Order: sequence, then structure tokens, then C-alpha cells
Amino acid sequence: MALGKDYATQECSIARALEIVGERWTLLVIRDALYGVRRYNDFLVHLGIPRAVLAARLQALTAEGILDKRRYQQSPPRDEYVPTERGIALWPTLRSLGRWGREQFDQEQLRVFRHADCGTELGPYGECPACGTIVPVPDVLMEPGPGADPDPADPVSRALLRPKRLLTPLEPDPV
Repeated sequence: MALGKDYATQECSIARALEIVGERWTLLVIRDALYGVRRYNDFLVHLGIPRAVLAARLQALTAEGILDKRRYQQSPPRDEYVPTERGIALWPTLRSLGRWGREQFDQEQLRVFRHADCGTELGPYGECPACGTIVPVPDVLMEPGPGADPDPADPVSRALLRPKRLLTPLEPDPV
């Protein structure tokens, strides 16, 4: 029997959310988009995802209004994928899931998230302990943590070693 694609018998907001973001790779695509990855080839290189899967995930996320597809070059035609407000709203979920994974699997911190205005590391709920506020996603500064590979193989991972604000387009060095 084939595995169903939805949770039609579930009256649950978690089930509905999983219909949209619960497929393998989807949350990693959204994570990368929040980190500033915009271009198809950059997603491909950084994630190591099969082309057909990436194309399907980008199409689904665009159709659901989580990413916005924007043309950045006419000839040849090339598009980039930018998180919408609906996509940005997934940040607390991704942050919590990453924190849970690090704590449950005893991993070193790969990235540190700080309040860009004051430099304080964010608390467990995305709050700035110094300022006492929840930090808006564009005001989150991402830096490499102590567990980050100092010499990654792909250009996207190398670019992510530079401190940057979330949502700011990533500029990988040319290969």
C-alpha cells in the first residue's frame, strides 16, 4: 500500500503544517533560504539534494507562498527564491528544531545567532536577554559556532563562515 500524501483524517494544525513542510529536504531548503541562499545551484551545492527533488520542493514551497520566485536574469532566464512572510514565520520552528537536535544528539554548536543591534547571543526562544525583546528575523546576526568546519568543501558553506544577517542574500565566492 502506498504511503498517503496528506493527513486527511487528522484534525490537527500540526498535521496540516506537515502536509506543507514535512517532506524530506523541505525544512533544509527553507533553512537555507532564511540563511540567504537564493539560487537553485547554491541550494543544490550546499544541500547535496537530487535535482528533481530540489525542483519539486522549490515548486511546492512557491505554490504554498513560503518562497517567492523572482527573476534575476533575463538571458538566459534565471530565478531566485526569497522567503515570504509565511516562510519567515517558520524561523522559530527551525531554530527550536536545531536547538533540540544539538541538545539531544550532543553536537557542538555550528552557528551562533545574535541580536545584531547589541551583539548578545539569542536566548532559547529567539529573545535578546540584554534587550528583553524577541529579535525580528532581519535583526538576527548569524556567525559560525565552535562546531563549524573551518574549511568546508562547497562555496555556500564557505560563505556561511562569514558573519551575516539572516535573510541577506548570500554571496558565495565563484568556484
